[in-house]
Order: sequence, then structure tokens, then C-alpha cells
Amino acid sequence: MKLVSWNIQWARGCDGRVCTGRIADIVRAWGDADVICLQEVAVGFDTLPGMQGEDQVKQFRALFPDFTAVFAPGSDRLGDDGRRLQFGNLTLSRLPVLAVWRRLLPWPADDSVPGMQRAVAEVTVATPSGPLRVLNTHLEYYSAIQRMAQVEALRALSAEALAHLRAPPRSKDTNPAFLPPPRPAAALLCGDFNCEPHSAEHARLTAPADEAGADWIDLWTHCHGNRPHAHTVGLHGADWPDHPYCCDFALATPALLPRVIGIDVNACTDASDHQPLRVELRD
Repeated sequence: MKLVSWNIQWARGCDGRVCTGRIADIVRAWGDADVICLQEVAVGFDTLPGMQGEDQVKQFRALFPDFTAVFAPGSDRLGDDGRRLQFGNLTLSRLPVLAVWRRLLPWPADDSVPGMQRAVAEVTVATPSGPLRVLNTHLEYYSAIQRMAQVEALRALSAEALAHLRAPPRSKDTNPAFLPPPRPAAALLCGDFNCEPHSAEHARLTAPADEAGADWIDLWTHCHGNRPHAHTVGLHGADWPDHPYCCDFALATPALLPRVIGIDVNACTDASDHQPLRVELRD
């Protein structure tokens, strides 16, 4: 099983051209992924550079017709022309999607910097080895206060899932909506975390389990030891940043680690200002 995670910058490449088809072609050629987690997918905007109001969720559904699409916009508002303007995370799965959660992450007030509401899309997919949770997210860039609050929320989500496994909610015979959805201990968290590998946010996200949250293990460190994280931004002359570094990660709960084969980064493509990463798991 393969998963690709990529901040696509609304499919805008370093050449300034917006093209969802190019993103799809690169994902197919490089990863042939079973699950695709995209960040910065846009709907309705005509003011983002290179966009003319396209519905990129609709475009990706057409480009991957055999995949289930789950969109979790963090930003969702009404435009001046009456159209909805949405910006967020899109998960595409060729595997059966057993359950879906779309959650807004904390957004504490911080008037010192720009900011936007952030979200996480969580899906449980069916695999030959059993159900697997996949969380696709994009944390705040400007505000360290907001970013750390979002890290705490991601830790709490993992702890919450484990608590439900230990004490499953009761079902209600007269209402099937109360049937507990599959939410296994095995989980993979990926996306653009807007922090570097040695940052306080990364250290907190990967800290041992405590009363505030459960374990997330950085898969690059798990697979490559002390080898520095491969750079995921700053490689191909995009508008930012002024130096290459890593801010895109994939993490797993301890229950998933026996299935992890490897993780790598595609450093060649310039179809976004970020580089895609790929995780391979045993089926």
C-alpha cells in the first residue's frame, strides 16, 4: 500500500502555471498511490495567482474517478459573487472508505500575524491487514501560538481514538447513526506542519504519550535514523522560502509501525512550491 502527501499550492507550479492535471500525472507516475493526501486545494477563487474560480475538488474527482474524495476545507466562506470560496485538505482513496471525520483545528486569537482556520480530514480505509486511519492536515504558518494549539489537538485526537477502543460507545438499536464507526489504533498522520524537524512544535508532536495526548512517531526518523529529513520546500526557485528545509511530515501510531516499509521525498518535481512525500506500507 502506498500513500502520497503533497501541499500542492492550489496546483501552482514554480513556473506560475496552475494545473491539477500535472499534479495528477506526477502522483500516478511516481507513487501509483492507494491514498493521496493533498493540502491547499482551492474552490471558487479567482484572486489566487493563476486561478480563475475553478473547483479543484471537482477536477481531482474527475482525474481520479476510481477514488473516493473527502474534502475538509478549513476556510469556507461566501464570495462577493455568491460563490463559495473554500481552501483546505483533500483526501483521495482507492481503498474503501469506512468512516469520515472532518474537523476544524484550534484557532486561538493572535492579532500579531495573518492567519486562517485550519482543518484535518480523518478517514478510516479498509486494507487487507485491517482498517487504517489516515489523517490529512495543514497547520498554521504564521502563528506559533496557533500552530502549537493545533499540535496539541492532533495529539488529543490520537488519545481519543485509543480511549474509544478501550471503552467503545454504546450503539442504539433504533438509530443506526449511533453505530460506532471503525476507528483503529493503527493510524497515519501526514501533511504540511509548517515547522522544522528540530522545532518545539515537532518535538511536542512526537513527545511520548501523556495525559494530554498519545504517541505520534516521525516516520522519517523511524526509517532513516539520524539522517537529516529530506528538504520539502525551497528547492526549485518558488516565491518562498529563501533556503531549503523540511516542513512536510508523515507520522504513525505505534500500532502501525510493524507495517511501515519506507518513506521518501520526490525532490525532482517543481509542480508546487512543496515536494511530495510517499509512505509505503505492507498490505
